[in-house]
Amino acid sequence: MMQETLERKQIKNIDFNCDLAQSFGVYKNSSEYQLLDYVSSVNISCGFHAGDPMSIKEALLKAKEKNVVVGAHIGFDDIQGFGYRPMDLSEDEIEALVMYQVGALMSFAKAYKLEIEHVRPHGAMYKMAAENFGFATSVANAIKKCSEWLVYYGAAGDVTAKVGEYVNIPVAHEISLEKSYNVDGTVDFSAKDIENTNVSIGRLRELLNNSQVMNNECGKTIVQADTIHFTNRIPNALELITQAREIITPVPVNYKNAYASGWVE
Repeated sequence: MMQETLERKQIKNIDFNCDLAQSFGVYKNSSEYQLLDYVSSVNISCGFHAGDPMSIKEALLKAKEKNVVVGAHIGFDDIQGFGYRPMDLSEDEIEALVMYQVGALMSFAKAYKLEIEHVRPHGAMYKMAAENFGFATSVANAIKKCSEWLVYYGAAGDVTAKVGEYVNIPVAHEISLEKSYNVDGTVDFSAKDIENTNVSIGRLRELLNNSQVMNNECGKTIVQADTIHFTNRIPNALELITQAREIITPVPVNYKNAYASGWVE
């Protein structure tokens, strides 16, 4: 579904996702679980940009306790830089990097009778996948080799849409309320995060009512939106997701797809 073919419409079902296991060794993230009560899916770090065995285990058990959908949060092998430094890798290296992380979390989850339903890139990998079709295709192909049923979470826009069609993998177009957007609906990664809850809630209402986001030229751009990412890296994170949850109750991406197909009412 390319940007120029999108139509303005009301969004009745949408997923809320957040990241877990963003710790490693002595470096602990004590605030990440504050968002867990408000989301419908979580992305669990797999030990490369973050996540050690104990924090991954704890995240899986917390997710099971809250009955939320579990996904793999994959990134570059860059603990010190928390996965925010880009890497120039071959297609074989990308495949190995992705499959190693997804496979590890799938096996870990299986021990606790959980299934991994999606995969979301992190940091520099997320940005590269949003902007580079070839790189995103390599990531998606690797995900599909792990399981054809996994949903690829990517930044809303033409690259994610084209990758879904080219690789024949289910995709979820992701919006972040704190991010700024270009006229074409892509993320403006150079812009500072929005930390005003009222502004972000206004953007959420616009998204749900008209499937539009305010762009950086003070206009509105229609976007595809299947999931909203909530980060705990902004100071108003808990306030924002609490108010967002009062506006709409989130549902997992696969439920949303089933609803759209008529399988559930």
